[in-house]
Amino acid sequence: MFSRRRLLQGVAGGISAAAMLQPTLSLARLEGERRLAIIILRGGLDGLAALPPHGDPRYRRARGELALDAPGREGGILDLDGFFGLHPNLAPLHSLYRQRELLAIHATAMPYRARSHFDAQDVLENGTNRPGGARDGWLNRALGTLERGNGTGLALGRSVPLILRGRARVASWSPNVLPMPEPTLMAQIEERWRHDPLLGPNLREGLRMRALDQKEMAGGRGLRGLYGPRGFATFAEKAGQMLSEDEGPRVAVMEMGGWDTHANQGREAGRLAKQFTALSDGVSKLNAALGPAWRNTVIIVVSEFGRTISGNGTGGTDHGVAGAAFLFGGAVDGGRVLADWPGLKRRQLYEGRDLRPTLDTRAIFKAVLRDHLGVDVAALEKPVFPESAAVEPLGGLIKV
Repeated sequence: MFSRRRLLQGVAGGISAAAMLQPTLSLARLEGERRLAIIILRGGLDGLAALPPHGDPRYRRARGELALDAPGREGGILDLDGFFGLHPNLAPLHSLYRQRELLAIHATAMPYRARSHFDAQDVLENGTNRPGGARDGWLNRALGTLERGNGTGLALGRSVPLILRGRARVASWSPNVLPMPEPTLMAQIEERWRHDPLLGPNLREGLRMRALDQKEMAGGRGLRGLYGPRGFATFAEKAGQMLSEDEGPRVAVMEMGGWDTHANQGREAGRLAKQFTALSDGVSKLNAALGPAWRNTVIIVVSEFGRTISGNGTGGTDHGVAGAAFLFGGAVDGGRVLADWPGLKRRQLYEGRDLRPTLDTRAIFKAVLRDHLGVDVAALEKPVFPESAAVEPLGGLIKV
């Protein structure tokens, strides 16, 4: 039987074929009002560009030509606490900081030091001490401890990221790659189903997205344009809309690439600055789309590792170790920077080139799972983060 739901799936496939090229979004269902979103910045975020320690007397000498101008100067650092600040293109996050809904964390890293993208991302998502330490993801294991029969996860995109793979049920969806329907056919379908409560709203949204895709094509960007940073805002907005629904998911994972800035990184302008703008736009879209649900939300922004303190010979930075992470949302006890700052003198660096880690990133994850989602303390060490008994959850990250 050809149902309305099957028709909806077919139309969505035709309308949104190009959406496969967008950044991926994964969702999971969890009971309660609390929401969690994780944004993985793939490629290695330059933490000293995102969260520059302008109060460190070695900052300018260590960073060289990549050092940003001081706070108060045009295009300069946005000061946070007199020692740390934000890149000027992260101004929307600066506003969240003033509203005490952003918490910045520096000198953090997972227990991995060899600087391989693939291995570092594996450790970030499997939650163990080493690459290949688990075949499933720590977030999936955490959801498994909370399930009450309806903890189904949903992955939108070509695959489910490792962080959500595992025994807890996770479904996946991706649009079929079909030719675009003729405009006359779409007009007829819209006229026929516009008043249908199920198909009508989704059809209109699909047509809107199709128009956006066609605009990208007309602008000369082609399908490649959908790979760019602008696509992140689209997925962030969609995540916020779905998380905000009363019967919608409660946990989301988004991925944003483009952070591997080996060359032409730039300072207040350039390649990395565009990434920061795209991230800020996505955060703003997510905030707006969540609506009242924002007050019960925590968003974690994290990358697999940081980058070198000094620039290389091609105007960029190479793979490093420690970096910066961010928590924001209405449920975050923000307006602070947390850091056991290791310093930037050469003898204080990791192997003489990288920011030395002073915090295991799992301490952040554990705190959010415990204090926001209510994961049992015993479960945090086994099964969620095995071999992590020495890593204590950070206290005071979540509003009481």
